Amino acid sequence: MLGASISKNSLLLAIFALIAAGGLALTNEGTKARIQKAERAAQQKALFEIVPRSHHDNDLLLDTVPVPENAWHLLGLKKGGDIHIARQNGQVVAMIIPAVAPDGYSGDIRMIVGVNRDGSVAGVRVLAHNETPGLGDKVDLKKSDWILSFNGKSLTAPAPADWAVKKDGGEFDQFTGATITPRAVVNQVRRVLEFVATEDEILSLGAKAETTSSETATDTPTSQEHPHE
Repeated sequence: MLGASISKNSLLLAIFALIAAGGLALTNEGTKARIQKAERAAQQKALFEIVPRSHHDNDLLLDTVPVPENAWHLLGLKKGGDIHIARQNGQVVAMIIPAVAPDGYSGDIRMIVGVNRDGSVAGVRVLAHNETPGLGDKVDLKKSDWILSFNGKSLTAPAPADWAVKKDGGEFDQFTGATITPRAVVNQVRRVLEFVATEDEILSLGAKAETTSSETATDTPTSQEHPHE
């Protein structure tokens, strides 16, 4: 009698587990497209904040080249990523490069860094972080405009020695009660600029992509052909 009761309960639990798993699978499948669309919209929004639509005429999400594997460590990328290229009339005007500052107060700080053709910063946006609310989270544009202080900066302006927070003798402000987070972001943005300045591969990638774009102009998607842009 006891054995039959246990078997019945086990069967009910198994059926319940199957129903629950099936429900979760259906929910996941049903929301996947919406999640992907939302992620694309968020990524597109961040890209457009760095390189406005008026400064390019191609599809930033589709016009990409992979980050060279030999640069993954420098950029803090464990699985690589894509460099988004902004073009105006087929000419490269900027690149938007993914990077991760691994030394934030609470771990990785994921960001994208836009670099103009002349090597200056077009803009920086933090995409994800776990920094302390009210302190380190000021690297997020939704919390403060500190991240805008990188706009127009380059490896020569300020001087290399000034690419640090003021507490370390540099030019960039730290936050009251939080130095580790801004220090991590400043260092990583500087590494991105160093990557662009010293990595010949990235320049050849841009030139190659530019050539390809010119050769296949009729096949190259434009913002007008992609209503998502």
